[in-house]
Amino acid sequence: MKNVTVITGGAGGMGLATARVLGRDHRVLICDVRQERLDAALAELRAQGIDCDASVCDITDRSAVDALVQRAAQSGTLASVVHTAGLSPQMAEPETIMKVNALGTVNIVEACLGHAREGFALVNVASMAAHMMPSLLCPTRAYPLALSDADTFLRRAVRRANLMPKALYRRGMAYGISKHFVIWLSRHSAARFGEKGARVLSVSPGSFDTEMGRLEEKSGSAEMLRTAALKRFGTPAEIAEVLAFCASSKAGYLTGTDILCDGGVIAGRRG
Repeated sequence: MKNVTVITGGAGGMGLATARVLGRDHRVLICDVRQERLDAALAELRAQGIDCDASVCDITDRSAVDALVQRAAQSGTLASVVHTAGLSPQMAEPETIMKVNALGTVNIVEACLGHAREGFALVNVASMAAHMMPSLLCPTRAYPLALSDADTFLRRAVRRANLMPKALYRRGMAYGISKHFVIWLSRHSAARFGEKGARVLSVSPGSFDTEMGRLEEKSGSAEMLRTAALKRFGTPAEIAEVLAFCASSKAGYLTGTDILCDGGVIAGRRG
């Protein structure tokens, strides 16, 4: 049976670029919340000779995520899931950002764990924003609640974000917390995946030349490049190669950690 990989957010710039890379030797199942974006992405990938299918999926709906992963597992050997779907500060209010980025990732992790086997890999996309978050501002004591009491977790996380004085700052704080949580969840889940011979890790991209990345120029992403080691936006192809490598058997001993791929932005900030 052919190896299959699932890419959430697969119609977006980062997800679509990753589908092109993994599609070289995998059957690819991409998902997104918008059918028209999926139709365009599917047509492009198939025109490039990639064995690909698509599915509308809202990652905040656990039953929809379970169905997505089940569909992939039934179409071949489920080798990996690359979870790129998410919202940036310019795209939603704090509660929605937290539901999609944090609780949506919980759904992905739990659904994948049910199908994990020897050699399987889950790669969650976090963000360099998580590395900018002072630990004292992150409600880390509430993080475990996301696995047992999602409503309380959501309430505490949003309350922390809403301490910021301006709407843009509140959305930025919610985003940073949500991605800090993704890193925590990936690390926290490593042992459970390891029991099945499987891996889970996160990748934290910096500023990339995607639709979402350019949208965040309003939040100062381009300004941060002034002190970065590489003073440019990354390309979708560059981050796709990192994600594909992490999902592949070549990274078979890589789990429970976060890979920062930001062109040296954090290095520049820390001197």
